Amino acid sequence: MSSQPLLRTIKQVLPATPKHWVGDGFHVHPVFASKAFTEELSPFLMFDYAPPTHFPPIKAGKNPRGVGRHPHRGFETVTVAFQGEVEHADSVGNRDVIRAGDVQWMTAGRGIVHEEYHGKEFSEMGGVLEMCQLWVNLPAEKKMTKPGYQAILKGDIPSVEIFGASSEVGECVVQSESIGRVRVIAGSFQGTKGPASTFSPVELWDVILSKSDAVADLPFPEEYSCIVFVRRGKASILGEAGSVYELGPQSVALTERKGGVLRVKAGEDDTSLLVMGGLPLNEPIAARGPFVMNTWDEIAQASRDFYSGNFGS
Repeated sequence: MSSQPLLRTIKQVLPATPKHWVGDGFHVHPVFASKAFTEELSPFLMFDYAPPTHFPPIKAGKNPRGVGRHPHRGFETVTVAFQGEVEHADSVGNRDVIRAGDVQWMTAGRGIVHEEYHGKEFSEMGGVLEMCQLWVNLPAEKKMTKPGYQAILKGDIPSVEIFGASSEVGECVVQSESIGRVRVIAGSFQGTKGPASTFSPVELWDVILSKSDAVADLPFPEEYSCIVFVRRGKASILGEAGSVYELGPQSVALTERKGGVLRVKAGEDDTSLLVMGGLPLNEPIAARGPFVMNTWDEIAQASRDFYSGNFGS
């Protein structure tokens, strides 16, 4: 008789953090707070979430709101647009606008200079902006790789229906009724692969649980880190021995690195989660400002390269 996989249990719940401005266009929660840039989150590094915010139209002659040109080296930025438009331009010639449901996955690698603004049309019309940006670390051997850019449109991201599961301890009984869906941005879910190309194993799922009290079992590689962020609504993580961890809006759960199933219960209709993780890199992290390397000597070299003009091409 085969045994059911163990459920993921929670190591720590991080509450919602106060917001701060990034440039004049992104009013964000620094989701990972003091855990950012620690091996505990590997391969993820940092996470900013900008909740729905209304911006009026810009005045004639004014530049769109956002963040001006700035450098990066040694990692990747992943920007997900939920509402509104985000425009990107960089030093290797990429220019793009992402809209609701789209993702831009930028590899800084050996060095890139980019800028991020509200889209021109959005800026002129005004509206609600909601987005997030994640930083994903690169393995040491890939930190000086060529810069790159992946424009991942909403229509290119597969969506997989999820079905209810029993919430009884020790059971994993799948019901016939659909309770939501998983958009697979990176990695795979139930055999469906996401479109993002990554340098190490990474999972990034946009999960909607449509009905309050619905329980979903989400298989997740046991050896991976696994992080759950509540974008909208409320959720509970149901672990072994009847453990229950409740999560409110903009809170995040870090799970223990054991157990092959993440069991989630929706606390409200239309609860939205981001589920992320991956194979930990188990490498030193040296981070300062826009650079993430493995040693402080490499950070100093990144700064010298940027200020000497040997950067971003």
